[in-house]
Amino acid sequence: MSTPTLSELARESRMGAPGTLTTDREVRRISLADLATRRAEVTEQLWSAATDIGFFQVVDHGITPAEVDGAFAAARAFFALPAEVKARYPMKKGLNAGYEFKSQVRPSVGTPDQKESWQLTRPHMEGLWPTDGEVAGFRDTVLAFEAHCHEVAMTVLSCFADVLELPRDFFAGVHDPANPQYQSCLRLIHYMAFPDELVGVPGTWRAGAHTDFDCLTLLFQRAGQDGLQVLPGAEAARPSAVGYAWTPVPATDEAITCNIGDMLERWSGGRLPSNFHRVAAPGPGDPTDPRFSIAYFAQADKDAVIEAPGEEPITAGDFLLRRIQANFRT
Repeated sequence: MSTPTLSELARESRMGAPGTLTTDREVRRISLADLATRRAEVTEQLWSAATDIGFFQVVDHGITPAEVDGAFAAARAFFALPAEVKARYPMKKGLNAGYEFKSQVRPSVGTPDQKESWQLTRPHMEGLWPTDGEVAGFRDTVLAFEAHCHEVAMTVLSCFADVLELPRDFFAGVHDPANPQYQSCLRLIHYMAFPDELVGVPGTWRAGAHTDFDCLTLLFQRAGQDGLQVLPGAEAARPSAVGYAWTPVPATDEAITCNIGDMLERWSGGRLPSNFHRVAAPGPGDPTDPRFSIAYFAQADKDAVIEAPGEEPITAGDFLLRRIQANFRT
């Protein structure tokens, strides 16, 4: 199989420093309750939101507040460990598994994200689990949470499969946790307290503008820890005379913020856009406290072949590896 050109890499490099202009848009909130009887309605709502701004929030998703609180508590406990302890679990090169500190350098800005993260990709976790003496119950908590995230992601993707005229279980078949080629990833993220001397400094971001590599991202945030901003795809391609206009996405405890990733844009022949987003730095007068989030990236199994009209076939493994290589400093 030939190696296709990834237009996503060029998009990020062209993005550059995208400015500070913001504007309010509706980020739609969609209930997944009673999906069996509301499937057509929910599918229409998901598709409309995904093809418009590319981001939406889901509620009534089945993950309990206690589960979310438990996952965030595990994350806080891990990131509170001494640096030398966290360093015992380093990210495995090219595998999205393990701990990293300020190593993600976005092509859009060329500077490291101001964060640390620990990543779970099931087949690659040998030697990467903190002990119970370091964080009690960590492994069981995050494994159970990752499994529930997988269920929610497959539910949403099954609705997109209906519209794309694919078998309803198509995406579940290529995101198989029992497959040794499984590469979906749960990432615990800690944006450290922001240095006072960097507040208001141009070109400083907690996370630079980027698109996600996957099919679908589920993002969990904490109320009061805002900063996520999104940019609809059409506007990224054609900025106005005054630049890009970004939309703040509210951080809430109960809603999961979802966005389409590059894999699904490619698989859908461009019908579902993978849109730029970023985490803005605090401005003058804004809180500079630490910020925590948890992201689940539904990334197709390495041996899955992404095929769509107008696109060269590429395995999901090759696709993801090239995106990691372009985004992480090694």
